[in-house]
Amino acid sequence: MLIERKSYLDKLMRHKDKDLIKVITGVRRCGKSVLLFDIFYNQLLSDGVSADRIIRVNLENAESRSLRKSDELFAFISAQRKDEGKHYVMIDEIQHVASFEDVLNSLKNSKCDVYVTGSNAQMLSGDISTALRGRSIEIRVRPLSFAEFYAFKGGDVRRVWNEYLKYGGFPYAATENDEEARQEYLNMLESTIANKDIIDRYRLRNPALFHAVYDFLCSNIGSLVSAKKISDTLKSSGYRTVTPDTVGNYLEFLRESFLFSKAYRYDVRGKEYLRTLNKYYITDMGLRNAHLNYRQIEVTHAMENIIYNELVKRGHKVGIGKNQDKEIDFVAIKGGETYYIQSAYSIMDSAKKEQELSSFRKLDDGYKKIVITMDDDPFTVLENGYRKLNLFDFLLNERSLEEI
Repeated sequence: MLIERKSYLDKLMRHKDKDLIKVITGVRRCGKSVLLFDIFYNQLLSDGVSADRIIRVNLENAESRSLRKSDELFAFISAQRKDEGKHYVMIDEIQHVASFEDVLNSLKNSKCDVYVTGSNAQMLSGDISTALRGRSIEIRVRPLSFAEFYAFKGGDVRRVWNEYLKYGGFPYAATENDEEARQEYLNMLESTIANKDIIDRYRLRNPALFHAVYDFLCSNIGSLVSAKKISDTLKSSGYRTVTPDTVGNYLEFLRESFLFSKAYRYDVRGKEYLRTLNKYYITDMGLRNAHLNYRQIEVTHAMENIIYNELVKRGHKVGIGKNQDKEIDFVAIKGGETYYIQSAYSIMDSAKKEQELSSFRKLDDGYKKIVITMDDDPFTVLENGYRKLNLFDFLLNERSLEEI
């Protein structure tokens, strides 16, 4: 059963027929190939495009190995064209082709609407986009959001939330009902990403040190970190040869593999991004939990991570706010609108409420200031015009920030 990925399909349709190569990026197994070869393909057919004008090439298949040379690939696709009119070309795992950018540009210049995906195993999808800079548009695909996950699962929202919190939103994991099989799948997936997409790709000579950095990030989601801070922590734990430069490289590899995202600190008064101390959020909580063997499932940190991923998916530029000596969890900017957002499991306790709201004090800039909580009550207006938004209302309504 296909899980609908409407927001990504809408993006593909918006860019359909534009003179740009569409590059679909994202962490391994998040659904890039299904989005292109099944969901988008079926939409083209529904819109009246005849099947003989859609050319699909999966370079991962054994029967397609002869097409991994640029000349052979171009010749094969050219032979599939019925005339010089518009054709839609979809190529999966383009990284198998040397000088692939020459092939893609040649196709684009010959009335083909070109769509490609790439695997993180040998060449990150981000590298593909870089090689085609100025001639491509990137569409970043993520694991299922909670709204997508809930639309597929249905039923009691808190039961579905608990499942999502533990196993995350990878499409195959969502469709697998056997708990042991789901855990085995996530264990395999996170190991493959770490070993093939990072250790093997970058030829890391000290895998144990890399895994120590990886462990640190998984255990410190939502914490302000720096390469030096991690280096000092690991050095005190026995990794005597670790340096901030090495840690910095590993952090970049984790980001480039789409395993983690980096959130920069933003001084809301000085209106500038700061160079020191950032936060790293994992792309899917299921991977994090599998890596830690399902220990440390801390709801507050997981909730913050999921809110971050949702904001980014919606197209916000997300930073960590600094308001003098206070920290604002997220400064989210999109389309000229700015939102200050706190993530808190509950603010029913007066001391906890004051702790969260104190981050907003003395910010009289007119931007919305919102606390997202698990509290289940009808009250959304707090003092000084601050707002409270239930987590599920936020996750299940893409316009929740605009409407509150």
